[in-house]
Amino acid sequence: MTLQPTTLLLGGKPLTVYEASAPTHLLLQPCDEHDLEGMGQEAESIGRSAPEAFSLYALHVGDWFNELSPWAAPPVFGKQPFGDGAAATLSFITRHVIPELHRRHPGLPIILGGYSLAGLFALWAGYNSSQFAAIAAASPSVWFPGWLPFASAHTMQARSVYLSLGDKEPQTRNARMATVGQAITAQAALLRAEGRECTMEWNQGGHFRDSGLRTGKAFAWCMQHC
Repeated sequence: MTLQPTTLLLGGKPLTVYEASAPTHLLLQPCDEHDLEGMGQEAESIGRSAPEAFSLYALHVGDWFNELSPWAAPPVFGKQPFGDGAAATLSFITRHVIPELHRRHPGLPIILGGYSLAGLFALWAGYNSSQFAAIAAASPSVWFPGWLPFASAHTMQARSVYLSLGDKEPQTRNARMATVGQAITAQAALLRAEGRECTMEWNQGGHFRDSGLRTGKAFAWCMQHC
């Protein structure tokens, strides 16, 4: 399925929209410039993997380390610290994006997903909102300081969760990020213990390989499990 992108402005923020004429699922993904460059390929990969029709909404994120971070944390790589802007981003989605999606397509399930820190944001939002039928978390940053204690103390509100990781991601020299393999295994165990439908998929390669295709696989699975 080939969808042509359009731009939608909501609350002063742009969304790139790949709109099907009669979707059965609505996919929402926070994206930076790199993600946006590959959105067409991602949309095509979802169409090849899932028989259902969908509309994909890419929410532009300008300050990645702040807008998607659940709480402040010191730098893990480089010099840029993490902010605490996830609550404001979720509030924007709840106040502006979701009402517009419901206006366009009443009653359709909304799947929130993303890659890397956007994948972590999707998981965090799933713990903090009941608005999402499923969470598509591709290579999520579950190594994030304090994440597993948070997940252990809260209950996932989405019915289904997809998790994935590259098989070389735990092989980094960064001590914090090297914990990602153990962390995502623990994350999957927590979700299954809660009775959520959860799959965990290992992909070949490191963190920066095929991010759009991996996110597409995450959304395709969620469409078939929500």
